[in-house]
Amino acid sequence: MFRDHLVRHGLLVETGVCGVYGRGAEFEDTVERVDRLVSATGAEDEAEVLRFPPILNRRHFERSGFLTSFPHLAGAVHAFQGHERTHVQLLRAVEEGGDWSDSFPPTEVVLTPAACYPVYPTLAGTLPARGRLVDVMSYCFRHEPSDDPARMQMFRMHEHVRAADPQTIAAWLEIWLARTTSFIGSLGLYARCLVASDPFFGRGGKLLADAQRDQRLKIEIVAAIARDDRPTAIISLNSHQDHFGEAFGIKTPDGAVAHTACIGFGLERIALALYSRHHFDRRRWPSPVREALGL
Repeated sequence: MFRDHLVRHGLLVETGVCGVYGRGAEFEDTVERVDRLVSATGAEDEAEVLRFPPILNRRHFERSGFLTSFPHLAGAVHAFQGHERTHVQLLRAVEEGGDWSDSFPPTEVVLTPAACYPVYPTLAGTLPARGRLVDVMSYCFRHEPSDDPARMQMFRMHEHVRAADPQTIAAWLEIWLARTTSFIGSLGLYARCLVASDPFFGRGGKLLADAQRDQRLKIEIVAAIARDDRPTAIISLNSHQDHFGEAFGIKTPDGAVAHTACIGFGLERIALALYSRHHFDRRRWPSPVREALGL
């Protein structure tokens, strides 16, 4: 298995939990080089750079609508807030192998599901004439345990986020679609572009997914990582229409609800695709790829 090779080469470190890995020095270096290439790809836009910790205001999370569509992927943060008696009960439960979670009520934060989520609350109010453009990168959490190394529970996402009128958003997405083609080419990856949908939850999820595909609101760049017959999304281009504009009161200068979009690069997934395509000795990767990554 590809995962076993990654572990044997010291690129990933197993933790005993599916989809949760430590990163070896070389793998981390590769991820950082990919991250710098993402920044360079969008440098001409001169986006505002923001960085957030991988936790999100619980109230903002609730307003985002994530729980409506993806409750199965969410991760909440809980912390001990009891007294001496509660502590004794907690320790007894641990010693007996019982459930101690009742001693940990929810905090004011949740785990960030996508790097762009902390950005939208900061855009509230009236946008400048040309809108707002933000470069953001963060660790993200999705609760989908898997032996597939490309489906990590905690991973990094580098995103470019735009808020503006619908026409500006559509034109910006077209520019980035061309940029992703050049980005993939510079890394020597075999990838293809697909109209896609998010993993919506529940019986209504199929209708939402169908509507998303019909309107081409999500485009994925997919590449083979662990399996050739089951490619994985490494980049996604997402139009949210007015969803976040409505949720967070983001307006265009004429008073209309703003549209938003984001371009997301899965940094670990791109690194994994590089090892899958070019194998485990970076010194033997093609010269153009080494040059693109500064190796």
